[in-house]
Amino acid sequence: MEASQWRESVRNKKILVLGLAKTGVSVVQHLQALGAIVTVNDFKPLEENKDAQSLIEENNARVVAGGHPVSLLDEDFAFMVKNPGIPYSNPMVVRAQEIALPVYTDIELADKMTDATIIGITGSNGKTTTTSLVGEMLGKADSLAGESYIGGNIGIPSLDIASKAEADDRLILELSSFQLMGTDAFKPHIAAITNIYAAHLDYHGSMDGYISAKWQITANQTVDDFLILNADQMDVFGDRATKATVVPFSATTIQPDGAWFDQDSQNFMWHDEIVFNRKDFFLPGHHNLENMLVAVAIGKLLRISNEEIKNGVSAFHGVKHRLQFVAEIDGRRFYNDSKATNNDASITALDSFSQKHDNVIWLAGGLDRGNEVTELADHMDRVKGMVVFGQAADKFADLGQSQGLTEIEKVEWIEEAVKAAFDMSAPGDTILLSPASASWDQYPNFEVRGDRYIKAIEDLGK
Repeated sequence: MEASQWRESVRNKKILVLGLAKTGVSVVQHLQALGAIVTVNDFKPLEENKDAQSLIEENNARVVAGGHPVSLLDEDFAFMVKNPGIPYSNPMVVRAQEIALPVYTDIELADKMTDATIIGITGSNGKTTTTSLVGEMLGKADSLAGESYIGGNIGIPSLDIASKAEADDRLILELSSFQLMGTDAFKPHIAAITNIYAAHLDYHGSMDGYISAKWQITANQTVDDFLILNADQMDVFGDRATKATVVPFSATTIQPDGAWFDQDSQNFMWHDEIVFNRKDFFLPGHHNLENMLVAVAIGKLLRISNEEIKNGVSAFHGVKHRLQFVAEIDGRRFYNDSKATNNDASITALDSFSQKHDNVIWLAGGLDRGNEVTELADHMDRVKGMVVFGQAADKFADLGQSQGLTEIEKVEWIEEAVKAAFDMSAPGDTILLSPASASWDQYPNFEVRGDRYIKAIEDLGK
């Protein structure tokens, strides 16, 4: 069924939307715009439910709040649209399936609503960065007709972009396992699974259930479609099959039929062809090599030129506050990883600068939650100096001293930290904000902390 026919088919249909939040509100608004008769059911009581109140006031929506009454399903609904966060064990969902009422998530509707090309990106890690990177790259590719829109689990509801997309446009969707688990007819032309690690096992019940949910991204693909997979993790998928053409990628091994990274030349490769060199890509770390290889594969499958790929990725400085490249000033490269609020996140950041030529000035500190930071010691080989701040400043200073660092400065605010780090550094050094701590002792959230860091760098460069 073409998108225009599907849009017309929902007119005057009774539809139940289960669960609100940003995605649910978007679903309600777009279904109402198509003339559907929408009932909303949300667990949060109406007096505490701003989303529900807004839909009543602004959209004249029918809202049943404060619980999930199964009796609501006695009404003659055409289908249910479930918020991705609501598990399939929810009594409303269980009952819907018992009575053969179709249960969709937002991405299913997005697919039905548009004739645009869909590019779906999922995985345990790297989804947001890869989706943003692909969006930047395709948006700058003048050889492509139409527009490129990003959305999905990245914070932009899929229906918000599907509703305005034309047939020659592209939707680049970040997809969670929650969204994919109940796939019915959703079919991306290009699908990518960045990697698989244990996650959300409480929702999926087991690792096998989690992997199966991710594999649903290819459930409806045909021989005319493409599935991009991490060649270093092929065994994870067992005997699961796909009709799509599999395109492998690897940052460690040669892939004659896919995308790969040549460690010797530092070139990103497509089959036996050089696409561009590592020096044109600002994001550090092995994980970002893999993210970039997914983007290379997507670009080549869409037949954009190597120059367009290079121009797009060189303009991409990362997702804000997630190991984001901010600027280079007098030979020093500044990175903003304010979202690193725990040890694991900062370990990833420190490991991203582990080459012999890397020299790092590390900015760390924030709210002291009483946790140990000693496990970070094994990842500080390239740290030559530290600037510490916040409640946890002394703890991080002690960590630096335990590793034999002599250049450690304690400051109060992030602006002082930027100035101190610059004075401590030399051309060629990396200045890395990766606090390994929450921000709440000084800032309302990690975004504000990161924004203050960026502003201080901008002021430094004036």
